[in-house]
Amino acid sequence: MTRYLISFPSSAMDVPQEEGPAVSADAHAVIKDAKDAGVYLFSGGLDEAVEPVLVAGDGTVTSGTYPQTSQLTGGFTVVEVPSREAALEWAAKLATACRCAQEVREFAFDPLA
Repeated sequence: MTRYLISFPSSAMDVPQEEGPAVSADAHAVIKDAKDAGVYLFSGGLDEAVEPVLVAGDGTVTSGTYPQTSQLTGGFTVVEVPSREAALEWAAKLATACRCAQEVREFAFDPLA
C-alpha cells in the first residue's frame, strides 16, 4: 500500500458562496466513502489566518515560507491505496466534490513506518 497526498490550493476552489454548503456536504461524503473503504488516513484545510513560520535547527523562528517557494494554501487528503490508479480515482471524486482539480503526489517509501 502506498500513501498519496491529494490537494488543491484555496485559489482553485472558486465557487459561488451559495454553493458552499453543497460543496462541503459533497466533500464530506467522499471522505466518508474513503473511511468506509479503509483508505482514509487524514484530511484538512490549512488555516490561512495563521502565518507560516520557518524554524531552524537552533530554534530560530522566522516568519514566512522558504523564499524560493510559494505559500501553501488550501485543503488536502492523505489516502493509503494499493495503486496510483486508485489514488487518481479518489482524486477524481474529490475534484468533483470540491469543484476543482486535485494535485496527486506519492509519498516516498519509509522503511521505518
